Amino acid sequence: MASDPSLKIVIVDKNPIRAAILDDGLREAGHIHVVRIDDTSHLLARIYAIDPDVILIDLEEPSRDVLEQMFQVSRAVRRPVAMFVDQSDTASIEAAVDAGVSAYIVGGLRKERIKNILDLCISRFNAFARLEDELDRTRTALDERKVIDRAKGILMKAKNLTEETAYALLRKTAMNENKKIAEVAQSVVTAAELLK
Repeated sequence: MASDPSLKIVIVDKNPIRAAILDDGLREAGHIHVVRIDDTSHLLARIYAIDPDVILIDLEEPSRDVLEQMFQVSRAVRRPVAMFVDQSDTASIEAAVDAGVSAYIVGGLRKERIKNILDLCISRFNAFARLEDELDRTRTALDERKVIDRAKGILMKAKNLTEETAYALLRKTAMNENKKIAEVAQSVVTAAELLK
């Protein structure tokens, strides 16, 4: 997947020489919407105000505090984030992955690599986002299934119904009220808890 030239990209970098390398690499790849942030105070608010499509963070040799601040940004913005550092350790790499950094590049900041790194960053972010969505849908379906099973059990006991008849009653009520079965089931469970 190639990156789109119309992407709005933010570079977070205090070092003007290193920022220029990133900027040149992006512009050579056809990106014209590039904003540089060289002061990290109120960084999250500034990034929200810009609302970029991708964030490139160049930290050279970051302290633990700076790394943690950047990881907080990565967790909060839900955008592809590529982080460039000159030196790293296993703990920092693991923390970057946990924070949702899409590409964590150690050493070798060269403008020729920027386009490929950007493409990788966006592709990994999109793949991870798809997995998260799938996991959320699966969790929701499982939670709904549990509520429906509880509601069936309540109806079976209260009305002396079979499991099939209890489910049919839930389904019919949901259709009549133009609701999802899980919503009706939740109402049954809530009502039963109130009547205990």
